[in-house]
Amino acid sequence: MNTAAETARAVRGGPLRASEVAERAIAAAKADRWNAFTAVTETRARAEAAAVDAAVAAGRDPGPLAGVPVAVKNLFDLAGLPTLAGSKIRRSAAPAARDAFLVRQLRAAGAVVVGALNMDEYAYGFTTENEHDGPTRNPHGPGGMPPRMAGGSSGGSAAAVAAGLVPISLGSDTNGSIRVPASLCGVWGLKPTYGRLSRQGAFLFAASFDHLGPFARSVEDLALAYAAMQGDDPEDPAQQWRGAEPAPATADIGGLRIAVADDHFARNGHAEAFAAVARVADALSATSRVTVPEAARGRAAAFLITMAEGANLHLADLRARPDDFDKATRDRFLAGALLPAHWVQQAQRARAAYRRAAMRVWEACDVLIAPATPYVAPEIGREMIEVDGQRIPIQPNLGVFTQPISCIGWPVIAAPIAAPAAIGTPHGLPIGVQLVAPPWREDALFRVAAHLERLGVCAPPPVKG
Repeated sequence: MNTAAETARAVRGGPLRASEVAERAIAAAKADRWNAFTAVTETRARAEAAAVDAAVAAGRDPGPLAGVPVAVKNLFDLAGLPTLAGSKIRRSAAPAARDAFLVRQLRAAGAVVVGALNMDEYAYGFTTENEHDGPTRNPHGPGGMPPRMAGGSSGGSAAAVAAGLVPISLGSDTNGSIRVPASLCGVWGLKPTYGRLSRQGAFLFAASFDHLGPFARSVEDLALAYAAMQGDDPEDPAQQWRGAEPAPATADIGGLRIAVADDHFARNGHAEAFAAVARVADALSATSRVTVPEAARGRAAAFLITMAEGANLHLADLRARPDDFDKATRDRFLAGALLPAHWVQQAQRARAAYRRAAMRVWEACDVLIAPATPYVAPEIGREMIEVDGQRIPIQPNLGVFTQPISCIGWPVIAAPIAAPAAIGTPHGLPIGVQLVAPPWREDALFRVAAHLERLGVCAPPPVKG
């Protein structure tokens, strides 16, 4: 599949019709072997592509994403479809009356929506092993071996991009749900600063944590999607509109102080997680190491607050329809509903203290390099893994490096290692790193990401077979 940028240039310039692109994308989505899609919006996609072609024929510019196929995690409202959020309960919900804000922004830029994507139920998970729609399989699973997890909760979004079904997809990130699947599937992912992009029309999990963002196979495509989605939306009270701040069109990292995250981010994982960090640090000549203070405590606070906020959102259904939840999701929500109020209050205090302490990191650097996941994609259905000599549950520990960042809202780009076999990943499976910056400094992240891409250090590895 061409990149989004290549497709848009060809459609805007005339040699390629958006309708041709849409038909290929529809066919690919319907032939999806990875269970990434939960709905294919054929009629809609054909109408949107025809409108793009009509604009080009009339001499109008249809936008920077002209004719580009996109798909969205099924917690985004798509007009005419019930917004499932990965659940059984919402299958009987009324169809959405209009698209989510970010979908409308992409459409205004000329994109064509081809479908909705699989996810963990109510975004509460890191594996996209969905009890109702089945698990999404990682396109990079080794041949002849059990299929691997795609990560989650935006596993369908990452898998669809990794497999080349669409060049851009949308996901959400509460505790790592963009960065974890981006790492396991080997694609680029952006979790912007908390409050940067509107969340209107998305079925949220934990409102004080939730971010929305794109997946892509190139930094240019990631930047195009990010620029298109920006816009002032008074319907999201958490949005802090600062005016449009598109990604800079440069790979120059001159003047940026880049460091490696130490302490919490230098343990709790397998060798390949730290080899990925070392590969990127070496390419960027980053020798300084800094500690993000109280990261483990911040992560603990995130667990408790997430459980409490999620349980509060779903309390009525927990009482009325407990058997219609995925059992694991239901039990986590029930645990959150039973948390003592003073625990949650203390967790909020710990989160605030952690945020204040962590901000001191930026006195010494402008960008941090950290692992994205503690290991490569495990086999679907596997529950335990050994880390640092201890057997631990796979699902919650996939977020060990992402949770301390999202709970304080810092922006992150998940960057895939271009040649994972060269750094010793098992079976050559993908793995990524987190590029982290202070609030509102996505510009610095895009500069570093573009530089790593230009060097050939970070890029989606090819899917075999």
